[in-house]
Amino acid sequence: MESKESLYERLGGMDTVNSAVDIFYAKVLADESINHFFDNKNMKKQIAKQKAFLSYAFGCPMNYTGKTLRKAHKKMELNESHFEAVAGHLIYSLEELNVPGDLIDEVVTITLSVKDEVLNR
Repeated sequence: MESKESLYERLGGMDTVNSAVDIFYAKVLADESINHFFDNKNMKKQIAKQKAFLSYAFGCPMNYTGKTLRKAHKKMELNESHFEAVAGHLIYSLEELNVPGDLIDEVVTITLSVKDEVLNR
């Protein structure tokens, strides 16, 4: 019986997640429309949390024990443009790593599926 690899595995596992998140935060922190959300954050911890969350979201067989997306973003007062900027940086980061378009499309689907939670709607 053939088993289907998770998106996490098809992306290249932790190596790809680590690289993507590192590129992603370089882009986010350079973006004046959203970088202020990270002014008082311990970025080492933030990056580690993002790596763990994305690994879990992409199907890594691990337990995620962080906050829910709704709770983590509740006090941030995010709007549609903030969400689009962050999602765009994630996509561009994956493109920089030459991730195939069909896998990026799967990442976009996952990203859009949590939009209302992130924006606390």
